[in-house]
Amino acid sequence: MKNIIYLLLLISTISFGQVFSEKDVEVCNSKFQLVIDKKLENLKIGDLVAEVGKTFLNTDYVAHTLETKGDEELVINLTGLDCTTFLETAVTFARSIKKQKFTFEDYKNELTYIRYRDGIIDGYPSRLHYFSDWIFSNTKKGIVKDVTKEIGGKAIKFNVGFMSKNPDSYQMLKSNPVYIPVISSQEKEINKREYFYIPKSGVNNFESKIQNGDLIAISTNLKGLDISHVGIAVKMSDGEIHFMHAPIVGSKVQITETTLHEYLSKIKKHTGIIVLRPLEP
Repeated sequence: MKNIIYLLLLISTISFGQVFSEKDVEVCNSKFQLVIDKKLENLKIGDLVAEVGKTFLNTDYVAHTLETKGDEELVINLTGLDCTTFLETAVTFARSIKKQKFTFEDYKNELTYIRYRDGIIDGYPSRLHYFSDWIFSNTKKGIVKDVTKEIGGKAIKFNVGFMSKNPDSYQMLKSNPVYIPVISSQEKEINKREYFYIPKSGVNNFESKIQNGDLIAISTNLKGLDISHVGIAVKMSDGEIHFMHAPIVGSKVQITETTLHEYLSKIKKHTGIIVLRPLEP
């Protein structure tokens, strides 16, 4: 009977634009219970983001988990994460915990608010596809503060356009070409904005100003894109900043063995970083 009731609940949930599994509910509840047991809710929000992130270490990297057929849906996959869903997951849990909201329904509501433009699911274009747009939107919502300029960052303007110019790379755009002009319009808005970044050659000079649990967005030289990778800053016992992230297909969520600036220096497409500080809800 319990399984039948859950199945009916799941079918009902999917019909209202949400996709998750019973395992996701179990993982969510266990994470909340772990925080309660360890009394982590009194940590500063950044430290809490880092601690939540650490509970996902060794979770498999899974790409394209948000791409579903049909209408845009809130997808939750806590057993397989890419770099963005890993970051969103840590922030969502931390904010829910700070609000003393510990149910799966609370988690879904917070994730929706973070992942979507104005916190509302309204078709495929309502999702914050470009991470620079994610930054802009979630800064306005008061979820994060972009501290890059104040710690010494330089101005940068992005020239995004990859999605509208390569719709065949996105199943939803390929199936619904009506969305392409909407995405193109969003890209033009992004390109009007001024952002700030720290060039990777100088990151080592600013690592002392990066805090544990800061969100790190890595800019790229790939044509038409803005941010190619994201993760979470982790301050080690020696004070050095390392990078917690979901790297690539075939890997797992991990903390870099080297410092953040050493990690950046090894990857040619990485050009610098934007530093976002989680804000108390």
